[in-house]
Amino acid sequence: MATNTTSYTGESGVVEFSDTASSVTAVASVRNFTIDTEMDAIESTVMGSGNRSYIPGLRQFSGSMDLFFRDDTNGGAGQEALQNAAYSTQTAATAIELYPSGKTTGLKLSGNVIITGHSITSNFDGMVEASVTFQGSGALTRTEL
Repeated sequence: MATNTTSYTGESGVVEFSDTASSVTAVASVRNFTIDTEMDAIESTVMGSGNRSYIPGLRQFSGSMDLFFRDDTNGGAGQEALQNAAYSTQTAATAIELYPSGKTTGLKLSGNVIITGHSITSNFDGMVEASVTFQGSGALTRTEL
């Protein structure tokens, strides 16, 4: 197996989201994002073994992103879709695609999510920012670019 010796920077990262059945659209003004993946460890220890043993269980993913807040008319379709999912009744998980180092290098992470939180922060000496949290529904797909 080849060893990846390339380091990537996040300055070209991209987040795309859709709150409808249509294709995903870039989210404007993203500052950062995080994806967390977890897998349950199910204990399978039997009496007399002397050591605990485990088998893999269910997997899940969740994440968050911070962005400069844009209103619906200036924030592009991606931010509008995030706000629609956060402030309306989201009836189903919808598509998200995350590119940590841009759409042409590194990695693409994709799956379906439910928006679980949206907060807006305003400071007198700074930009209005928004934070979004989401919970994955189903598998997170990892694609090498």
